[in-house]
Amino acid sequence: MPDESWTILKLLQWTTDYFERNDVVEPRASAEVLLAHVLSEDRLYLYLNYDRPMDTRELSTFRACIKRRLAGEPNQYITGIQEFWSLPMRVNPTVLIPRPETEVLVQAALDFIGSTQTNIAIMDLGTGSGAIAIALARELSTARIVATDVSMATLHLARENARLHRVDGQISFVRADMLAAISVGSQKFNLVVTNPPYVSHDDFSVLPREIRDYEPRHALDGGVDGLTAIKQIIWESPTVLGRTGGLLMEMGAGQAESVSTLVRDSQYYQSHHIIKDYSGIDRVLVAIKK
Repeated sequence: MPDESWTILKLLQWTTDYFERNDVVEPRASAEVLLAHVLSEDRLYLYLNYDRPMDTRELSTFRACIKRRLAGEPNQYITGIQEFWSLPMRVNPTVLIPRPETEVLVQAALDFIGSTQTNIAIMDLGTGSGAIAIALARELSTARIVATDVSMATLHLARENARLHRVDGQISFVRADMLAAISVGSQKFNLVVTNPPYVSHDDFSVLPREIRDYEPRHALDGGVDGLTAIKQIIWESPTVLGRTGGLLMEMGAGQAESVSTLVRDSQYYQSHHIIKDYSGIDRVLVAIKK
């Protein structure tokens, strides 16, 4: 970026062109997100103030953001924020970036619980940023949620997000690998929700570099066939689910048949069905315990 007089509009135009020439995904949107971040404003501000001049400090900060984005780092890690369920979630490289398709899981959980139940108990396995647990807590004011993750750094960030959205009193954060920290029989849950690692080894190697090189591998890598964590969750969730409790789990594209077979073979569930995401891809398992 050459040294000269810059307005917001001129800077956006130059950056968009620069990103396009360097194969940055969604170049205009990426430029807008980063510039709004540097200015501590929203993207609408950019359009309402397109002729505003940029000062030297702002240009220097923006140059650093451009460099990081060109290296493949996701916008969300540069800005530290990703919106989920219309809520801003703090994110960093210790957690998976929440994605729109995971909102399908949240909606499925709300539909499963309904509007009449009280004293709801939910377990969120592999909570990451806490996005799923926090969205459910915001919608279900009487729910009590146990959110687990294997990483203390991840749990620290999830707690920050819970405090940010004033639901930390509803959520207990527990360090655990899947269900390991929950004693069998000590508590029964109405619902187990989870977005487990489900990317196969072959698929991981061809993921976009923004995902492969920057997001935490343990939150993505589901083993040789992508089903390692999924198998464990299907088999072990019934130990913590109450009668007719539900397991709601996100899955990868093309995994619905294998996941359905695992559910049937376990013989722990009375019924199950698959919900599609916004793109028409089989995305969320809903399995009801016998």
